[in-house]
Amino acid sequence: MTPSLPPVPEREKQLKFATWIGIISNVFLFLLKGVAGIIGHSSALIADAFHSASDVITSVIVLAGVNAAMKPPDSDHPYGHGKAEVVAAIIVAVLLGVVAIELFLHTLQSLREPGEVPEGWTLYIVLFSILIKEGLFRYKRRVGLQMNSQALVADAWHHRSDAFSSIAVLVGVGLALMADTFQAEWLRYADPVAGMLISLMILYVAWEIGYEAVHRTLDHTLHREDTVDMRRRVSRIQGVKSIDSFRAREHGPYIIIDIKVSVPAELSVEQGHVIAKRVKQELMKIEEVEDVLVHVNPYQPDEPSEGG
Repeated sequence: MTPSLPPVPEREKQLKFATWIGIISNVFLFLLKGVAGIIGHSSALIADAFHSASDVITSVIVLAGVNAAMKPPDSDHPYGHGKAEVVAAIIVAVLLGVVAIELFLHTLQSLREPGEVPEGWTLYIVLFSILIKEGLFRYKRRVGLQMNSQALVADAWHHRSDAFSSIAVLVGVGLALMADTFQAEWLRYADPVAGMLISLMILYVAWEIGYEAVHRTLDHTLHREDTVDMRRRVSRIQGVKSIDSFRAREHGPYIIIDIKVSVPAELSVEQGHVIAKRVKQELMKIEEVEDVLVHVNPYQPDEPSEGG
């Protein structure tokens, strides 16, 4: 069952605020790590800076997806634009996969040709970056789950991937310094090996995000156990004899319900319409429900139904 969502203006405000926090933080980290990498002779830190730059791009994509998703329904999109966030999540997943592959190839090249030993103080820059990125991951993932935003959750995992790559840099720089101190040249290879492992972890995260996002674009229907409360609400309405069919499908962060109910056969069309209206009003009280389509059937005791 999706979490209870706040009103659309409040949801839009929180999603945009979280996204802008990520954009500003990533621009700052890109400049910090880029300059530190150049001054401190750390090619790994420079590569990590461009990873932060890719986070800026994905955050802009998420922001565009949120803006599109918040547009009201129109003649071409009568159910709204909620799937724009899911599309943004797919784009983020693809970019995350590209970053993982590029990181893998970069570390593979470093494995063949270990670079110059960086300055020791660059370790503090990397550690600072890890703390910032992990904080961004936790914050944006929490907001994304609360707002049921697949795009923001995907963006949060991109921050975690950046933290992982920074950990690889931290380990690599630390071991490179030890190699110079203890005259153990083989320690220089620890950086690219760690980077290759982490790039595979990032690729797995990209697959998970992409799979879930594609799943949502295919009008995923909620499982029966996720709709128990909805059915109970309908069953309690006076005049509803049975629920003949119940389909609740995800539309971006919201839910659209198609339901068929049986009412006493002797009722007039107007009386049946009143009951259908009550059904819709009751289900629309659920905050994540965006629209309800109700069909009324005359009650036939011998016909099977889905129950309450």
